Amino acid sequence: MTDIEMKGWMDRVEQMLAILVQRQTVKDFYGTDEFAEMVGKAEFTVRSWCRLGRINAEKKGSGRGAHQSWVVSNAELERFRREGLLPLKRA
Repeated sequence: MTDIEMKGWMDRVEQMLAILVQRQTVKDFYGTDEFAEMVGKAEFTVRSWCRLGRINAEKKGSGRGAHQSWVVSNAELERFRREGLLPLKRA
């Protein structure tokens, strides 16, 4: 294996390790963008689920003034992976 091939191979290994570390990092809360990426959905879809009560989420300060962002707990992520969406709430 030449030095150039070895460098390319090492770069690919580092990229794969970075992805694995990112996947294995457990946080208390995830933003809608992070949750969407982990479950393979669009962020818009996840925000809709939050608004409709299809997943348990809460609004938290985001550092952008008066605007709050949806956040989803790690426990809810695990529940969603096991059970899926919550049923629609009837008004």
